[in-house]
Amino acid sequence: RPGPRVPGGAAGAAQDSGPQPPRSLPAWQHPFLNIFRYFRVDEWKRSSKEGDVSVVTDKALKSTVYRIQGSVSASNYILLPKTSTQSLGLTGRYLYVLFRPLPTKHFAIHLDLSTEDGQVIRVSFSSLFKEFRSSATWLQFPFVFEARTSRKGDTKMEYLAGVAPPCARWTCLQLDLCDILSVYLSRRYGHLKSVRLCANLLVRNLYTSDLCFDPTVSVAEARRAKLPVTPVPREMAFPVPKGESWHDRYVHVRFPRDNPKVPSQLVQKSDSPIAAGGLGNVSPLVQMSSPTAVSAPRRGLGDSSAKVPMCSGSPQPPQFPSAPSLLPEASLSCEHSEVPRVSGLNTSTQDPITWAEAADMHTVVSNGHVLAHKSTEMPVALDAGSCKHFLPDPILRLKGVIGFGGHSTKWALWTKDGTSVVYPCHAVIVVLHIDTGEQRFFLGHTDKVGAAWACGPAPAAAHSPSTLCLPRSLPCFSGSGALLYGVGKDGHGRTVVVAWSTGQVGRGGQVVVLAKVHTDLDIQAFRVAFFDGTRMASCGRGSLRLWRLRGGTLRSCSVDLGEYCTLELTDLAFVQAPDGHRAPLDYTLYVCSRNGHILEIDHQRMAVRCIHRLLPSRTPGSSLPQKSTFSSGLGIAISSLSISPTVCAVGSEDGCLRLWPLDFSSLLLEAEQEGPVSSVCFSPDGLRVLSTTSSGHLGFLDIPSQEYTVLARSHMAPVLAISTERSRGQLATVSLDHTVRIWDLATLRQLYDCTSSDEAPSAVALHPKSPAVFCGFSSGAVRSFSLETAGVLAEHTCHHGTITGLVVTPDGNFLFSSCSQGSLAQYSCAVSQCPILCVAVNAVCQDAHPGPNTLAVSGDSRLLAFVGPSKYTVTVMDSASLNELLRVDVSTLDLASSHLDWAVAICFGPAALGHLLVSISSDKVVVLDALSGRTIRELPSVRPIVCSSLALSEDAHFLLTATSRAIRVWNYWTQADSSCQVYIGHSEPVQAVAFTPDQQHVISVGDAIFLWDVLATPDRQVSTLLCPALEGAACGADGLPRQQVPVPSQGPPPRWCGFLFLLLPPGTFCMSNEEELCKESQGPPVLVERETGGAGSATWGSVRRSQGLFISPLCHSWSSKAQPLARPDSYKHFMARYKASTLAESTSFPPEGAKQLRLRTVVGYNGNGRANMVWKPDTGFFAYTCGRLVVVEDLHSGAQKHWLGHPEEISTLALSHNSQVLASASCCSSAAARCQIRIWDVPEGLCQQLISHHNTAVQALAFSPDDKLLVSLGDYGDCTLALWNTATYELVSSACLLESMHGVAFNPWDASELTCVGTGSVAFWFLQQRGADVNLQMHREPVPEEVGAMELTALCYGAAPLLYCGSSSGQVCVWDTCVGRCFLAWEADDGEIGVLLCLGSRLVSGSNTKRLRLWSVGAVPELRRKGSGARSSSVFMEHELTLDGAVVSASFDSSMDMGIVGTTAGTLWYVSWAEGSSTRLVSGHRSKVNEVVFSPDESHCATGGEDGSVRVWSLASMELVIQFQVLNQSCLCLAWSPPSCGHPEQQQVVAGYSDGTLRVFSIARTSMELKMQPHRAALMALAFSTDGQTILSGDKDGVVAVSRLRTGITFRVLSDHQGAPISTIQSTSKKYGDLGVEGTDLWLAASGDQRISVWASDWLRDCCDLLDWLSFPAPATLEASGLPPPSLAAFCPWDGALLVCVGLGAHEEVVFYSLRQKQVVEKMSLPFFAMSLSLSPGARFIAIGFAECTLRLLDCMSGVAQDFTGHDDSVHLCRFTPSARLLFTAAHNEILVWEVMGHGCRVTAVLGP
Repeated sequence: RPGPRVPGGAAGAAQDSGPQPPRSLPAWQHPFLNIFRYFRVDEWKRSSKEGDVSVVTDKALKSTVYRIQGSVSASNYILLPKTSTQSLGLTGRYLYVLFRPLPTKHFAIHLDLSTEDGQVIRVSFSSLFKEFRSSATWLQFPFVFEARTSRKGDTKMEYLAGVAPPCARWTCLQLDLCDILSVYLSRRYGHLKSVRLCANLLVRNLYTSDLCFDPTVSVAEARRAKLPVTPVPREMAFPVPKGESWHDRYVHVRFPRDNPKVPSQLVQKSDSPIAAGGLGNVSPLVQMSSPTAVSAPRRGLGDSSAKVPMCSGSPQPPQFPSAPSLLPEASLSCEHSEVPRVSGLNTSTQDPITWAEAADMHTVVSNGHVLAHKSTEMPVALDAGSCKHFLPDPILRLKGVIGFGGHSTKWALWTKDGTSVVYPCHAVIVVLHIDTGEQRFFLGHTDKVGAAWACGPAPAAAHSPSTLCLPRSLPCFSGSGALLYGVGKDGHGRTVVVAWSTGQVGRGGQVVVLAKVHTDLDIQAFRVAFFDGTRMASCGRGSLRLWRLRGGTLRSCSVDLGEYCTLELTDLAFVQAPDGHRAPLDYTLYVCSRNGHILEIDHQRMAVRCIHRLLPSRTPGSSLPQKSTFSSGLGIAISSLSISPTVCAVGSEDGCLRLWPLDFSSLLLEAEQEGPVSSVCFSPDGLRVLSTTSSGHLGFLDIPSQEYTVLARSHMAPVLAISTERSRGQLATVSLDHTVRIWDLATLRQLYDCTSSDEAPSAVALHPKSPAVFCGFSSGAVRSFSLETAGVLAEHTCHHGTITGLVVTPDGNFLFSSCSQGSLAQYSCAVSQCPILCVAVNAVCQDAHPGPNTLAVSGDSRLLAFVGPSKYTVTVMDSASLNELLRVDVSTLDLASSHLDWAVAICFGPAALGHLLVSISSDKVVVLDALSGRTIRELPSVRPIVCSSLALSEDAHFLLTATSRAIRVWNYWTQADSSCQVYIGHSEPVQAVAFTPDQQHVISVGDAIFLWDVLATPDRQVSTLLCPALEGAACGADGLPRQQVPVPSQGPPPRWCGFLFLLLPPGTFCMSNEEELCKESQGPPVLVERETGGAGSATWGSVRRSQGLFISPLCHSWSSKAQPLARPDSYKHFMARYKASTLAESTSFPPEGAKQLRLRTVVGYNGNGRANMVWKPDTGFFAYTCGRLVVVEDLHSGAQKHWLGHPEEISTLALSHNSQVLASASCCSSAAARCQIRIWDVPEGLCQQLISHHNTAVQALAFSPDDKLLVSLGDYGDCTLALWNTATYELVSSACLLESMHGVAFNPWDASELTCVGTGSVAFWFLQQRGADVNLQMHREPVPEEVGAMELTALCYGAAPLLYCGSSSGQVCVWDTCVGRCFLAWEADDGEIGVLLCLGSRLVSGSNTKRLRLWSVGAVPELRRKGSGARSSSVFMEHELTLDGAVVSASFDSSMDMGIVGTTAGTLWYVSWAEGSSTRLVSGHRSKVNEVVFSPDESHCATGGEDGSVRVWSLASMELVIQFQVLNQSCLCLAWSPPSCGHPEQQQVVAGYSDGTLRVFSIARTSMELKMQPHRAALMALAFSTDGQTILSGDKDGVVAVSRLRTGITFRVLSDHQGAPISTIQSTSKKYGDLGVEGTDLWLAASGDQRISVWASDWLRDCCDLLDWLSFPAPATLEASGLPPPSLAAFCPWDGALLVCVGLGAHEEVVFYSLRQKQVVEKMSLPFFAMSLSLSPGARFIAIGFAECTLRLLDCMSGVAQDFTGHDDSVHLCRFTPSARLLFTAAHNEILVWEVMGHGCRVTAVLGP
């Protein structure tokens, strides 16, 4: 058989096989050809499929792909073309295959290439091939996978053939078909004849082209860097999420190598993936054109620091140095990107003989995929685990494991001598000597051990899932150990029983399968008879079978259970009679059931011999359970049993271990366990019974002494955190099983445990000197427990989120805690009460995943470090004063990285070093100077997994890191070598690692607790490292100081971090004290209050009632430092809706007289606001808010006025008592650092004043009775109260509140008094005039304990001197303001009361239960005289109404007979108590409005929203007429039937929903007429055909369906846009035959991948032809949302052959495309990318909405653009009405209706000649 030609013997042939000149592709193949689309693979007319070929959706690509799978590759494939007699005829030089191998499977790809002389060559790539083979007509390349192997002192890369690894990724395989034939067969390439893709793989598509594309570089990157590469077209590109690298997700394999005309420096020396075109720096292979790469010694290729394998070149003629190299090229993940390169040698200096020596070395490599002819050993650097610098090796040795179970707690066995027990602990098998407590371990399982069985002194185990046995297997050895049986499930879920021969294992033999059988039986237990290793028994639900192995087969027969066949059998055992007492055939089999039955089975006769029933009943005079009859009572649920020669041990789910004689006549012994017993097992001598429980306990019962000994206890869930202390040698752990446990490190025994069922413990810390432990919980509580009395010493609840960190200083003086809400607390540990010293909020990171090492203290107890305030910063404080010393931004430590790094874990080094170690997200550990923040060095990379925990030994020799399931030990001072030692054993990620205080052991926790011995010598001292090592540590890897380092934010003096509350004894603060404090202090004064229940709080009750607070106007600056608190559990607080949009900075506002649009109507009410509606019945003034607009509406005519000016959403309103002034407040924004309060002149409708003081949001506004003062209350994040003079609107006084307040109101009889309500108290404020200054004095009254209301959420004044307050629990309490006491309370509602109004003898309450109630309170003034003896029986409810949402605003007339009420549903109701009715005044959608459509006569419009509703409105009044509601779905698109459908009563609205359904609603009948589901994915666009009989629909997957409305049948499906969501479908009419195509309809579809297809159709003839196909380059993503803008297109109303497109292309512009000229005829620039588009049917106007909350009207005739504002969010919808008189725009749920000035006449564009 001829082999591949080499240059030495065929010079002439080599000449012909050189580089070929570029050939011109046919026009239809240029610049590339999509093979799947061109040959319509989805229709299978020009292609064929065989076997298991299906279409699936890939999550990584977010598109549909073809999955080819099957056990035989040749029987499952896709073939193009359909038959072998046909040919593809594709002449492109490069073939691009976008595929992914299925994990753990083989695959194959076969290509038939035709040469220029007509010869067909079969080229195959497969993982089935072991080596490269070739002949004159075929080539076979093995596809092998990259694997690293480590040996002592050496690490090398091997390329192994076989199945695909589990981590196989999507791959772009680029094949140079010309070079393959030229180099290997010396033939010239003609064309690609056929392609066969065989199982097992996923394939997205195939492409051919003459261009060499680089899939790793985008168009923008290539243009910006001016790279000499061709970026891959968008259609071929793999999607890359924002912020990620292409190399992290995908693989690029190029075979043969790229053209050496590309500069070698670009491939070999580039340090940037972009600069190298994604080919050079990230490749694991270096281009080696030298033939000496194989013949020369390995050491000659590079030193041991080279981390990349190298492959020699393929045979190619030496006289053609510019010919393409045959070495592979790959684009890999960043884990290979940092490796150095080895320069290639010049190939022209080598002779042909050397080429022949290297001819058998051909590889194609990807990350995990390698196509190779022959694998070879290459010199590489030492990998992790090859630890030549560590002495001793290993440095750690596993000493002990605390834990039991993992996959199951059912398996524990005795060894043959009865001195030890064997049990699994997750992935480790432990052998525990019961007398000495010594542990031995069997390691090797990679997952949790599911079962174990002992044979002789050594146990065997099968883990789940098992690679040797079966998943969830039940292994059993025969008595001799020569046979092993396993029961489990195969890959199809069927039960299988397997028998292996293990007799030769001890002598180096193999385990041989003897027999295997499948069964449909349920098998819960399987046992081998001890007297015959070939006989077995199994039991399960309703089945008991006897098995036998004979003649290489397994056979079984069923035991007839008769009437007991329905029992659930749980366990079985053969009786072990004394030797010689019975013949083998007389042995009895005992079987137990979950109902308490014990069955004695005669296995010889296969019949039930006897049945016993064990019951837990107790007879009089007997303290023990007795056996009862078969049918009486509920039996004991027996889970396991074990038989000795005379006794039966039974374990049951009631938590008892019981011993019975074999006749079960009486109970011998009972031992109560700490949980349900899961297994029991007799020792070989029969004197001990081993038992396990499902709660993780393992122990044994000694029968002679009747003593029970606990051997092991275990957490039943992963361990989260640990803490150790030196004096007592104890270890504390917390786990997800809601327990805190204290362990003795010497014995590994549990000392204490604490279980909390209501709240989960999340952090723990042991006091270093006192016998106390501190625990943090998910509720935010921090508790201190005494280990001596087992009692709670103190409890603190200053946190509002889960405790994420807890640490005690080594000197025992301070305790620090952090929570998920960002607060940091400092406690004094000097006393047992541990009082709180300081609380800082927004100090600790909130958005990072909490870890055990995000809070740390230094060894000298002087420094505290934590991750915060953001995950990108690390802050260092003085631990005593909490002065901030340093803040380091770690996001830019790696200057070469394109991603922002964040801190994952921190750790202090020894105090003498002053090092702070930070593990960052880019898999590095950075060493910082703890005082200056200077970067000392970067430790070796811990790739490829982020280090979640780290610890440094006290002598600074060894660094521990936890990466996934492994523990790594590094030499802290080694810089030149990156070696480490890796230790495995955990089956789940390691949560924390730590050295014990004596430095003799290492602790690692995760699934279990591992204790490791440190084998290093103990005489190391820190001082020995501080001379030369520190000098080297201060330098970088190259020995030079780092020149570019982020400057830490270190201020000159220490400052407070965040906002601090100093907790001191309470008292009265006078004005003079505050003034002095303001003058002397450097920072703002801080109001203080001690935490209730803390140390020193005994005097709080005596001073709380009389506490006074005087606040000077000089202290208004406090509000700038107001402390943001956690959001209260109250719906009363305003919460602005989240939006990513921002206001436009530059807009083109038209002058007043030239505006083309006028805002006419606002549809909707902002249900997010609170008290954001006002109504004055006597004047008729009615105003409410919608987004950032104040809407003033005439209730009689419906006319609206709109007050614009707020930059953000309005939270609340307040109307002066004379109705002349309206105050409105909006929240802060990026444009406004503080909240805006606008003062409006009501008669003029103009803004008089703009004031600001609050930082986050304004909770409430209120005018004084004389309208001379205005009070504003900040929300929970601001906690300030501000008082304004309405004459000048200057701030006269302000106060910083100690807690958030929910409401404020002025006393209507005294303008110098106002009241606030909040948590557990009412705050009365008194105004004192002192010259020009107004001072505030606060008097605080607690809510009486009898009321029990913690949160007062609403208030209003009634008849003098009554104050009504509503609570979060639904109570209304009444206060006497003269004496400041609560004298009456009643249950007014089931939920939180948010609105209270009182006038005269009537009180209105509104709550979050949607109920509005009217109360008669006329008797309350009389009840006031009774004081505390008053009863609420005289208060009764007159009326009740249920509305559509929680009540947020209300206003009533003076008689309380009628009013207007607002709800969170966005509805304003007119309420009439006299009629007991509620009428909808204003309503809108609750959520986003997705579409607006209009009736042909323009009398109605319809809107569809995310809430699933379709609402039909009267266009004249914008009143809601009809509402169709679909639950649990979103209405995403709408279409109104065209006028061609017939009479108005036949009008229909078609709605598309998120579940792929399409519903047809009749407007006249107000009902749904038809429902169909043409799509599997969500519908995104709808359009009627011009005749109204056909509906076109497009979905999220890019599929367009055409359906008949009359029949509901979908008769055509178009998948040309498949893979990208359809954003627009529009249909218009055209003249028949115009544009060169038939049909009367012209329609388009635009998809999210910037493609537009234009079609001509005649649906009556079932004709649809593609007229044009437009593809545009991708635009840049939007800054706000991170997503590309939508692709929008529309037919031009004034020119039917013109398309108007936005969102297409790389620039912000409007594109006009002519269908006649087939080109872009005009472009108009835009300031931003468009989010919505609508073309006016009248004048040549285009309305465009932007994400910057701006609407632009573009005049196409003059080119003049006008911008309009008013929306609060991205303007995602624009629609002109058919008459062009009105324009509808929508932003989220706001709908604005604009009147078009000079709209012109309607234009009807019909295509004609």
